Amino acid sequence: MTPGLTIGATASHAMTVRESHLVPALFPETRPFADMPPVFATAQMVALVEWACVEQLRPFYESGEQSVGVHVDVDHRAPTLPGQTVTVESEVEDIDGRFIWFRVNARDGANEICRGRHRRALIRRAEFDARLARQGASLGLED
Repeated sequence: MTPGLTIGATASHAMTVRESHLVPALFPETRPFADMPPVFATAQMVALVEWACVEQLRPFYESGEQSVGVHVDVDHRAPTLPGQTVTVESEVEDIDGRFIWFRVNARDGANEICRGRHRRALIRRAEFDARLARQGASLGLED
């Protein structure tokens, strides 16, 4: 990671909820989700939290570097309808070597819908891909 990211640094990232982000769109091959209310899915909310944190980190990546999520601890506090815009606020809480902790919260214009923490690990993409290839080969999952 290049210098410059500091504890306490904040960022904001927004997205408008679409039909594809709703609970019934999860695992469309299964019946249980199809019968659930058409609201912003918790799984999609977690993905949005990750996206927001990636966007905050991206300017500090070195060449060949990326990050992967390694911990999520959030509460989903209120339902969000399609068409509402969700804004995630992220704050760097701690930097511990290649691990970065974020404090996160999200609002949909009507309610706070999410509050919690997220941790990302910096990776070297080429090394990560090589590791995955070895794992796949050892499991017989080669293409």
